[in-house]
Amino acid sequence: MSDGSKARLEARIANRYGDLSGKLRSAADYVVAHPVEIATRSLRSVSAASRVSPATLSRLARALDFESYEEMRELSRSDVGSRVVSFSEKAAELRAKSDAGDTMLDAQAGACMSNIAALTQSTDHATLNRAVATLGNARQVLLFGAFGSNGIVEYLAYLAHFFSPDWSMAARMGSSLSASLETIGEGDAFLVVTKTPYARRAVLATQIARENGARTIVLSDRHTCPALAHADIGFCVPSDSPQFFSSYVATLVLIETLIAMIVAQSKDDISTRIKSVEERNQRLGEFWAD
Repeated sequence: MSDGSKARLEARIANRYGDLSGKLRSAADYVVAHPVEIATRSLRSVSAASRVSPATLSRLARALDFESYEEMRELSRSDVGSRVVSFSEKAAELRAKSDAGDTMLDAQAGACMSNIAALTQSTDHATLNRAVATLGNARQVLLFGAFGSNGIVEYLAYLAHFFSPDWSMAARMGSSLSASLETIGEGDAFLVVTKTPYARRAVLATQIARENGARTIVLSDRHTCPALAHADIGFCVPSDSPQFFSSYVATLVLIETLIAMIVAQSKDDISTRIKSVEERNQRLGEFWAD
């Protein structure tokens, strides 16, 4: 198993979390919360510390599509090693900046850089390609984000409208969410962005979209996000911040990557549509010109 071809352990748990039993969820929560222990201690030792039986830990590994607990442990070991390097480098940079007069900008920028590095390490390319194929082949794509996620989804819709008329935002400008979900079904895709604290409407909308037959994609920040239980494809995007709010920087990187891949892989002549949009923008005089 190569690290490049497999998702980081937390990302894999996020994608399977909704299908796990109560016991396996408890075991998964411990695995996510204690990566160093999983990477460095024996199965028996982890079992004693977590009060989760060895058999349950082994069942968790199989539920996550590992051949054995040792294979799961090996991925955790690789992940911890990667994080130690990136975090230590980041810490050294922040200490150097602190000596020169640390600022909140330094702390925020450091957190964002760490989030992007973690996103790069954790994202499974096969999962990313599945998301691109799902969005690119959908009859229509419905987007939703509540609270702080609304502006991010608005930006995603803005980018998508350059190359497709079939992407739209649910509950835009106060319109009804239930009305937006009424027309979604087989052959469609529903993408939701939700971060801690999770919006109730985001969770229920994902559930309804899936029940209607649409393919659901969830971008969140924790493997325990309740919307992931209803996701066909899920991403755990790091959102750590020294502030009181979640950072969306890494989420923007993922969104822009999805859009770029959809455009690059499209069989349609997307460049012609984008050019047409640009020409209409110029005709309407929407951009400043000297």
